[in-house]
Amino acid sequence: MRSWREETLELTKELVRHPSINGTIGERDIAYHIFEYFRQLPYFQENPGHLLLWKTVGDERERYNVAALVKGVSSSQETVILMGHLDTVGVEDYGKWKRFAFSPDELLAKWKVGGAAPRVTEDLADGGWLAGRGSVDMKSGVAANMVLTRYFAGHREELSGNVLFLVACDEEDNSRGILSAVRDLEHLAREEELSYVGAINTDYTSPRFDGDPARYVYLGTVGKLLPSFFIVGRETHAGQAFEGFDPNLVAAELTRRIDYNPDFCDELYGEVTLPPVSLKQTDLKKKYDVQTPLSAFVYYNFFVHSWSPKDVLERLKETAEEALEDAFDLYRERYRRYCDLTGDPYQTREWPSLVVTYEELFEQCRKLHGTEFEESMRVYAMNLLNEEELDLREYSCRMVEELWNWWDGKGPAIVLFFSSVYMPRVVLSEAEEKDQRMIQSVRKAVERAQPDCPHPIQVRNFFPYISDMSFVAISDDKEGIEALTKNMPAWGTKHQMDVDAIRSLDVPVVNIGPYGMDAHKQWERVEIPYSMQVVPELNYHVIKNLLEPNN
Repeated sequence: MRSWREETLELTKELVRHPSINGTIGERDIAYHIFEYFRQLPYFQENPGHLLLWKTVGDERERYNVAALVKGVSSSQETVILMGHLDTVGVEDYGKWKRFAFSPDELLAKWKVGGAAPRVTEDLADGGWLAGRGSVDMKSGVAANMVLTRYFAGHREELSGNVLFLVACDEEDNSRGILSAVRDLEHLAREEELSYVGAINTDYTSPRFDGDPARYVYLGTVGKLLPSFFIVGRETHAGQAFEGFDPNLVAAELTRRIDYNPDFCDELYGEVTLPPVSLKQTDLKKKYDVQTPLSAFVYYNFFVHSWSPKDVLERLKETAEEALEDAFDLYRERYRRYCDLTGDPYQTREWPSLVVTYEELFEQCRKLHGTEFEESMRVYAMNLLNEEELDLREYSCRMVEELWNWWDGKGPAIVLFFSSVYMPRVVLSEAEEKDQRMIQSVRKAVERAQPDCPHPIQVRNFFPYISDMSFVAISDDKEGIEALTKNMPAWGTKHQMDVDAIRSLDVPVVNIGPYGMDAHKQWERVEIPYSMQVVPELNYHVIKNLLEPNN
């Protein structure tokens, strides 16, 4: 077995020491740093056109992706992509250790004497861990890819094809890096006559449960949607509460029905997604007064293995109808009990209600108001882009609010839509020849590496976290994607996604990445032996197997 450990470890430390928090100048500067790493190598000095700094398109920030192409000595066009992301989340959670978050050795020393959590202390005792922001998510994975790319640049005779290193920005927010890169990958393939046969992502892996001894390799990835609900009530003075209808009651009922509900777990190949969980629940009042809110806004993280955006819409529209009816029933029941207590006459409240998707409401407004409505919505969407402080979710909500104003209706009502980036699910199937080739390459590599790994290495079908893997292939059909585009108010304005480019790329993708704990948390750390030695070795053999399938 080749020795990858020391070089990968030192390079990981070097990358961690370069802060690259999403949205900061460090995210740009680390791209320059990685570019310079490759520029010093003899291969790229001889082939400068194979080292590329790709500026992101449609991005309000100056950010870059880095690509480094190593061509083998054979004439084969087949190419394996090594993927990763260069940005990290922030460091506010580090508390008193915040100033050491990008200093791995110093941080470990502070933890050892400063009262780290018991599980962290246990891990630190064996000396096999590295800490710091980005250590596991995912600078150790990027380092492994850099080391592999450097190796093949110096051993081109071992390549029966080509390797393309790609590290993207903005994975932690809106995936502008990879969404911009897919077009560049298409262009590069035409220019250099490349045929992409597979992609290996090296994002982090972790235990599936406490005490889990396994290390995981994933074929394909989970998909992620953000179904969102704009809820309209009937405002009233708080002193006349039963003359109105509080949209927060509906929001609470939606959350009761959706939050942690296994009925919304999606099963495929015997693997089950996590259930949805609420990521935001709020009314839309701007300031305090004693009027009840007119509207509310909620959204939920929603993972999928087999369901398309269309499937999710249909399920949640039915749920919304039930939630609105149950909330109204509860309102009436409590109003009746109040009247019984006070002796006031019970007055029937039978307001008409509406549950509708964004697409359905848009079409109704188009029929009512014609081109005036369409042009006004288009102008509103473009003008709203000037409010740069609005994130994608807030932008989408404002678009729905404006649409509701055109409807000029009254609540109670729910408008269902999508308000964030869709992370397409990627399903690898044994029935597809290109997928089967990747699956077999991975299984052979795992079988070869297992004797040198003290932990069982398990192969599963879906990477369970959101990642850039989602943007090199799409498993949804045209109808499923149309349900997304027509129900995402930000589509084509605040959010750009070249579905055709992704379909054209259509690369089988797997995740073989470092193993660690507490990504996005204070105690983020990566296990050195598996992440720095086994992972590069695994990926070395996956590349060899893919490019030499009959070997």
